[in-house]
Order: sequence, then C-alpha cells, then structure tokens
Amino acid sequence: MATIQLNNDNIASTIDDNDILVIDFWAPWCGPCKAFGPIFEKMSDAIEGVTFAKCNTQDEPDLAGQFDIQAIPTLVAFREKVMVFKQAGMLPETAMNELITKIKELDMEEVRQQIDEAEKAEEK
Repeated sequence: MATIQLNNDNIASTIDDNDILVIDFWAPWCGPCKAFGPIFEKMSDAIEGVTFAKCNTQDEPDLAGQFDIQAIPTLVAFREKVMVFKQAGMLPETAMNELITKIKELDMEEVRQQIDEAEKAEEK
C-alpha cells in the first residue's frame, strides 16, 4: 500500500477513516529522515491492515505544530482515533514490526478507560 501524503485538508479524515494509522513526520533536508524513509515505505508495502502516512514538516508546518513535533523523524500512531504512540527518532525494521504488533494487540476498551481515569484525575 502506498503511503498517504498528509496535509491540513486530509488529516482529520485520515485519522477517522483508518483503524490503525502510522504517521512519519519528516523533512527533505533531514539525514535520519532520508535513512528512515525506505524502511517506512517497505513497511507500508508489507503490513496489511495498517495505513501509513507521511507529513513533510517543511511543507506542512501548521500540521507539525498541531502534533507538537520538536524533532524529526517522529512517528505518531493512532488506533481507533486515539493517539497511542509518539516518539522522535528512526526505528529499525524489527522495532517497527514490534511496534505495529503491539498496537494491533492493544485492548482499546482498556485504553479508553485509562484515558477517562486520567482525565478525571486531572479535573480534581
């Protein structure tokens, strides 16, 4: 599956329309981004049931700002519209496989319950 190019116009629908979404925030001048790009593309072709998207932070600074991207590359992952992972730095292929396996195995009912409990604790 080819990666989706994210922008302000399609970010909401991309999150809403995909059960699992993995986003690579990158820039063309970034050496580690260039090294990670082929790994990300290979994973997007090899893994079923996961949508892969890229956001060029140079072209989409507002979108990068919405996600508070401080360093690139940064990976962000959503499961059922909930951000479940965010980490700067490139990952090797084996770590990417492990990450996606763990995301697929998440009990989203439990995740939502933990989010609710954390939000209630913050209100106090």
